[in-house]
Amino acid sequence: MEVRVPKLSMDAVQATFVAWLVDDGATVEDEQPLYTVETDKVETDVLAPASGVLRRGSAVPGTEYPIGTVLGVIEAG
Repeated sequence: MEVRVPKLSMDAVQATFVAWLVDDGATVEDEQPLYTVETDKVETDVLAPASGVLRRGSAVPGTEYPIGTVLGVIEAG
């Protein structure tokens, strides 16, 4: 399952990636906090959409990404 930048508000078209909260290759549980994004100066932890093994992409902290950008994937565990 793809891990994407979520739409956190009606007006949002992009979000700033802050940091991963889980190591690459770690086993994660559904709704576990995965990473932090910032929109409109508010930081939000984004939850895992499924359980499995996280494979982080090349998201760079401090970089703005369009809503829907794939940041990584969760592989079946």
